[in-house]
Amino acid sequence: MSAAGPYGIPPGLKAGKPTIPRHHHYERDHTMSSVEAELNQSVAYTPLQRMRHSAAHVMAEAVQDLFPGARFAIGPAIEDGFYYDMELPRALTPDDLPAIEERMRASIQADHPFVRSKWPHDKALAYFREHDQPYKVEIIENLPDAEVGIYQQGPFLDLCRGPHVERTGQIGPVKLMRVAGAYWRGDEKRPMLQRLYGTAWPTQEELDAYLERLEEARRRDHRRIGKDLDLFMVSDEIGAGLPLWLPKGATVRRLLEDYIVGVERAQGYQHVYTPHLAKLDLYKTSGHWDHYHDSMYPPMEMESGEELVLRPMNCPHHIQIYKQKMRSYRDLPIRIAELGTMYRLEKSGELAGLSRVRAMTLNDAHIFCTPEQMLPEFIRVVRLIQEVYRVMGFEHYSYRLSLRDPNDKVKFVDNEAMWQQSEAALRQALDQLGLDYSIGVGDAAFYGPKLDVQVANVLGKDETISTVQIDFTLPERFNLEYIAEDGQAHRPVMIHRGVLSTMERFMAFLIENYAGNFPVWLAPVQAVVIPIADRHLDYAGQVADALRAAGLRVEVDSRAERMNAKVRDAQLQKIPYMLVVGDKEAASQAVSLRLRTNENIGAVPLAEFVAVAKRLNDERDQELWPASVAAQ
Repeated sequence: MSAAGPYGIPPGLKAGKPTIPRHHHYERDHTMSSVEAELNQSVAYTPLQRMRHSAAHVMAEAVQDLFPGARFAIGPAIEDGFYYDMELPRALTPDDLPAIEERMRASIQADHPFVRSKWPHDKALAYFREHDQPYKVEIIENLPDAEVGIYQQGPFLDLCRGPHVERTGQIGPVKLMRVAGAYWRGDEKRPMLQRLYGTAWPTQEELDAYLERLEEARRRDHRRIGKDLDLFMVSDEIGAGLPLWLPKGATVRRLLEDYIVGVERAQGYQHVYTPHLAKLDLYKTSGHWDHYHDSMYPPMEMESGEELVLRPMNCPHHIQIYKQKMRSYRDLPIRIAELGTMYRLEKSGELAGLSRVRAMTLNDAHIFCTPEQMLPEFIRVVRLIQEVYRVMGFEHYSYRLSLRDPNDKVKFVDNEAMWQQSEAALRQALDQLGLDYSIGVGDAAFYGPKLDVQVANVLGKDETISTVQIDFTLPERFNLEYIAEDGQAHRPVMIHRGVLSTMERFMAFLIENYAGNFPVWLAPVQAVVIPIADRHLDYAGQVADALRAAGLRVEVDSRAERMNAKVRDAQLQKIPYMLVVGDKEAASQAVSLRLRTNENIGAVPLAEFVAVAKRLNDERDQELWPASVAAQ
């Protein structure tokens, strides 16, 4: 008989949420440790999560059979599956997974009932001490309840609050996915455990479809594509989480920045530059140090005695610009924008390509307005987001109203009147927009509620790309004022907004969304001219010059390679257009057009190609080549 089992849901793994919070200001999810969560959170598993939670128990049973003496920590259901943290006599390898799966299937086929019972606190402690389960003992020692939950299936007994399916036979097809390391309680000073991940689905068809989605996600992984297309790199000499944008990736980033800055300037935003660091006192005033300090880099003490920190957010800097002089109601709204670089103290194991970094540049803006201007300004930002998404080709997105958890007085500013006022204002704005939205309790920023715009990623999961936040807190903390029509000083409202998120995360999302096949206007190289023989190099140069004169990005492939090899290489680089030129094309001032989709358009007059490609580029069209343009 063995002992193991989850006792609740670890933080960040609540039903229906991504495991990594993705907030506008890159705020870390300041939730409790996993064991604290076990003590305080009620479990509200869906039927599918209940089945996966039960599969975690069956997996622990199988591991115990194969590795006597295994010590178990926690094993919750998570999005799309489950895991179990355990201490084993040796490290698991991929070769171990089939044997564990086989034991799991045997338990499922045996159709054991899950039997629940309550044990007195002292009895549970004695049992798990006797069976050498120190992690379970530690959990029980911190439980305030007089009794603890025990579940048993067949010979396997487990500490667990539940819930479970009624019998092991109700668990659908299972697949073990991978093994990773995880510190006990997430503390680097505690033992490193092995975390075995698995998934379970009601039917084999659903499992197969999920595995295919994962395979598609691997094919689209921005880290692999970024390397293949020379978009970005990470250097050990510079440090993890500090990516270098290579020329092609920098081109895409610059195009995105030029686009969003142009759109914002047309809407009355004033762009600024502010320093990447500031006095620690600034963030104590804003509240970031109290609510966010474990995501900030340690202060640097100067010879003057001042303490400077790398900024985790841009808003305190923009507040100082607002406070530069006394403002009148006639000046408002003031829209301050910046592509502002911020820094986040991330653990090495949390870093991932461009999607999780330590230095990031946010498409940030803060609007200072009167209370009467608040709703029109909020609606104006939402309309801006909708237009940007149209240009980016995003069709599937939704809205989430992210609210505080009223019971959490630590993560969120404790100001009941402020929360009620700001949440009511957000609901009113969404009602005026006529938007359908979901509610995310506990997903607000520490200083106020926000609207999160969720865009489906390659796995069909929602990621927060854009956010809009109404803030009454920071204007109060920084004593912001404007002179109203009555000649008296009044407090402005502050709206925080980010449309493209950080450039790093947005680039990662775009790479995976497009699978590296950027639309023409974003492609780092839009066309490659391929001369058939050396005698065609002069004409190839003329073609390239004509494209460059139209503002298009073009290269000439003058390598001593066969034409088909050049075409294949261009397709692998996902270049939209391949322009093959030979004797006929030179004589008729044309190009033989091939698309990266392997479609052969044929001969197109050079002037016509330039005109069409320029239009698609200038209009930021998602279309690769119009079907209405007939090949000559």
